[in-house]
Amino acid sequence: MKKSRILGYGAVLSLSVLLDQAIKYLVENNLTLYEKVDLLPFLALLHSRNTGVAFSLFSTVSGLWLSLLSIGIVIFIAIIAMRTNENQHFARFGFVLIIGGALGNLIDRVVRGYVVDYVWFHTPSWSFAVFNLADAFITVGAGLVILQEVLNWFRGRYERSGKTG
Repeated sequence: MKKSRILGYGAVLSLSVLLDQAIKYLVENNLTLYEKVDLLPFLALLHSRNTGVAFSLFSTVSGLWLSLLSIGIVIFIAIIAMRTNENQHFARFGFVLIIGGALGNLIDRVVRGYVVDYVWFHTPSWSFAVFNLADAFITVGAGLVILQEVLNWFRGRYERSGKTG
């Protein structure tokens, strides 16, 4: 991989972790726990803490085990990313976002013992789990990896059909 690409991915990774941690710092220092600030009728900031993983799963599991699991996942994703073809730009960018989000939440877990969540989509009759920017990075990153796979699948079908362009 070209040095400029590595630097670019490193910059995106660093920026995602720094932005995530900066927002969490602001939430922790400016909102009391469970304080809600309505932004739109369906969107609020809600200072929350998650000792588990997505949707508070495994919240009874030790933070050490969840941290070790997170480290393992980051290593696994990094290995997959390094083995990805250089022309798979969406996937590579997606992997960087996934790793950045995972590192942002890992820092919380190690430093604070919980993950700071603060984004809450809701209506009077429906509510989505509270999440944070790191979670959004992970989700968008996974979407980009899936998009790359779909594009590869279509490209393969097109090439197998004998059409050239």
